[in-house]
Amino acid sequence: MRDLRPDDRDKIRRWRNKPGVGLHQFTDHYIGVEEHERWFARMMSDPTVRYWVITWSGEDVGIANLYDINPRHQRCYWAFYIAEEGFRGRGIGSLVEYFVLEQVFETLKLNKLCCEVLASNPAVTKMHQRFAFREEGYLRGHVIKHGEPADVHTMAVLREEWVERRPSIQKLLTEVKLLAPDAVKVATAAGRGAS
Repeated sequence: MRDLRPDDRDKIRRWRNKPGVGLHQFTDHYIGVEEHERWFARMMSDPTVRYWVITWSGEDVGIANLYDINPRHQRCYWAFYIAEEGFRGRGIGSLVEYFVLEQVFETLKLNKLCCEVLASNPAVTKMHQRFAFREEGYLRGHVIKHGEPADVHTMAVLREEWVERRPSIQKLLTEVKLLAPDAVKVATAAGRGAS
């Protein structure tokens, strides 16, 4: 994961317009240059968001972000996508989710991480549940996808729930060689210091 840079602008527009990305996003219309330029400029200067480019084997493959970061209420939302088709199904999403949880609870010291998932994307709902997310609501006809109302799951995890689940997730990611054992030791030590 690396911080988003200004030179990522055109690549992200290309990714956002890929059918495989739009399928699971709230925004599914074609995104023109001017619309994207306005979004990118706003996003680069907004203190309530944080974007990372997901990299794998030296190649940029997707985006992860936090939004609606609210220090007063100690919560934020997050989303991600793997844009490059050849990198889906390799466990990258699980590693991204681990990274984001560590950022939210250990670096930003927030208490709650929320997300919204289209009901048509059950695989991501299940992945979030493995990382201690709980469903907090089901919003019927909440967004319009391809001209039709679509339902949305609202999910969240509290810091204490993540702290309890973190060791088993670290163990699993280490066993499947997505996470180096040294990374687990560093994260565990940081977690102890933050408690």
